[in-house]
Amino acid sequence: MDEYSCFVDWDKMDVSAQSQDTKELTCTDFHELKQLARQGYWAKNHSLRAKVYHKLISNIPCRTVTPDANVYRDIVVKIVGKRSSSSLPLPEFVDNSLIPTYCLNAEGVGAVRKIILCIANQFPDISFCPALPSVIALLLHYSKDEAECFEHVCRILACNDPSKRLIDQTFLAFESSCMTFGDLVNKYCQAAHKLMVAVSEDVLEVYSDWQRWLFGELPMVYIARVFDVFLVEGYKVLYRVALALLKFFHKVRAGQPMESDSIQQDIRTFVRDIAKSVSPERLLEKAFAIRLFSRKEIQLLQMANEKALQQKGITVKQKRQNVHLAVHAENFKSEIVSVKEMRDIWSWIPERFALCQPLLLFTTLEHGCSLSRFYSHSEGHEPTLLLIKTTAKEVCGAYLSTDWSERRRGGNKLSFFGTGECFVFRLQPEVERYEWVIIKHPELASTGSETENHAQTASSSLSSSSIPSDPSDRLSPFLAARHFNLPSKTASMFMAGSSECIIVGGGDGQALYLDADLNHGRTSHCNTFNNQPLCSESFQISILEVWGFRD
Repeated sequence: MDEYSCFVDWDKMDVSAQSQDTKELTCTDFHELKQLARQGYWAKNHSLRAKVYHKLISNIPCRTVTPDANVYRDIVVKIVGKRSSSSLPLPEFVDNSLIPTYCLNAEGVGAVRKIILCIANQFPDISFCPALPSVIALLLHYSKDEAECFEHVCRILACNDPSKRLIDQTFLAFESSCMTFGDLVNKYCQAAHKLMVAVSEDVLEVYSDWQRWLFGELPMVYIARVFDVFLVEGYKVLYRVALALLKFFHKVRAGQPMESDSIQQDIRTFVRDIAKSVSPERLLEKAFAIRLFSRKEIQLLQMANEKALQQKGITVKQKRQNVHLAVHAENFKSEIVSVKEMRDIWSWIPERFALCQPLLLFTTLEHGCSLSRFYSHSEGHEPTLLLIKTTAKEVCGAYLSTDWSERRRGGNKLSFFGTGECFVFRLQPEVERYEWVIIKHPELASTGSETENHAQTASSSLSSSSIPSDPSDRLSPFLAARHFNLPSKTASMFMAGSSECIIVGGGDGQALYLDADLNHGRTSHCNTFNNQPLCSESFQISILEVWGFRD
């Protein structure tokens, strides 16, 4: 075949899809390169893909001292010795990951283990990297020899560009990426997320498999297409494809009984057999059709999740450890919701806070119906969870991302605060979550004129700051209301409080208005996006609880 064929079993490769036409890649413009990668320009020519991989990887900015092919030739004999490559023990940091053989011949399968051991020798700081065997196995298909493959993998691992994250190499990074993926599923794959919550007690356990779907279960022709784009665009591509896999899994399996006792196993089987239902082109098309996906959002979520894990004692040197995102039944008691209902709510909140356990801060049964006591017990806690049960046995509530003490910044004026992570929800008579309208419907955001006054709200809280030029950046859930320039008729609000009332939600979405005596409330909603109201338009409160988050 060609000089990049020494580790390939061509009987396993889809040779019919390979073009023998001689192609060259001469473009250097990032945007043009991105389009070519997405279109699969070099996917049907084995030699061209090998040359493109070499070019892209050689351009990765790396640490000054990065092991190269010569280093491999110097150390491989010392490390491997005369042992059979098939009997070589794998380092602990690959976490017993399967070594996918893809379309490798026997020599190639053995070479994967040899390269892993040599990388372990040269990168002592790697403490957790389950994706490594798959990356090595894939790159061996497009390498002239073991030494070249070793050098390519080392460059990927040694990337020192802070804006170009490639492969997780610590348990802290891996686990935070799983939590970040969970956050993104919660936002962009709500139907699939609802299924995960229904069949699994700990959704993070399911989402911790997301890298295995890509680097382990996905067939060769699929992961190669993903890797084409990954080398150009970086880590966010992996999130996109994993979200697309979950969407397709839910679509194909909706309404069907589980094939095994484990949803994890069912997803793995689906990904392994994905060729039965989805082509590589359709998978990528779905992945890049997902909206509201920005690099800034991923970085913010990743940093926040890493910080939450560090506060739990997880370090960069940590080996695998079970991290659970579920409410402990033995320590939870509410007069409004059951443990199962609280676990459902927990599945909606950002993953970094789902690491915590609920802590009751205020209840009208014990503290009385006083708004001042509501504030005094709630202030100093961020975030909080508001639960309400009406005399009609309706149950609704809100996740509030910001400390109630922020209300004082407006003086005596009722002004809104909070972030796009806020949401309201209903549990009885039916379960429904209502996102902040602008996060769910970005077309409502305006880059036009200053916001007008809306229902006596403080316009400065909605429009005082300038708008970032990139709309996707503007829609980060971490940005406060003041970073949005919204037209008055669609202005969406978060939370506000005064001595006379509190307001949660608002604008074109669902809103809760509670009077100062905490006995009465009312709702408003817009049928444009929400078919069902949060609860009765006017209601009497039976019980109100405020919950905080305990480490």
